Amino acid sequence: MAGGKGGKGGKGGKGGKVGGAKNKKTPQSRSYKAGLQFPVGRIHRFLKGRVSAKNRVGATAAVYAAAILEYLTAEVLELAGNASKDFKVRRITPRHLLLAIRGDEELDILIKATIAGGGVIPHIHKALLGKHSTKNRSSAKTAEPR
Repeated sequence: MAGGKGGKGGKGGKGGKVGGAKNKKTPQSRSYKAGLQFPVGRIHRFLKGRVSAKNRVGATAAVYAAAILEYLTAEVLELAGNASKDFKVRRITPRHLLLAIRGDEELDILIKATIAGGGVIPHIHKALLGKHSTKNRSSAKTAEPR
């Protein structure tokens, strides 16, 4: 009986062809190939579910859609992060998202949704503001009557 810990002899390894496992490529996701964080495969599946039975969805359509969604998400999160820094807090809230979207002209046109818990944009109409500024009122009080 040959020494060792069982097996069919030889110098270790799993047997079979020499270097067979080394030539095998590891699978790469389409998100990794495109350099994206958003899931290209999942978006492709959703796109295929939205079209009618005879229509087809190209492979690059999902990559393009994922890239657009990732860019818009990064843009909104960057602006919301800036808004949260202005308030000196570390957590992005719906209020910060609303201020970020409504503060950017292009995003305001694109996103017309109501954000729950976002509040309203601070704005006072000109007609509601007094005609006299605080300087005029304070100088009128200090002036002596005739």
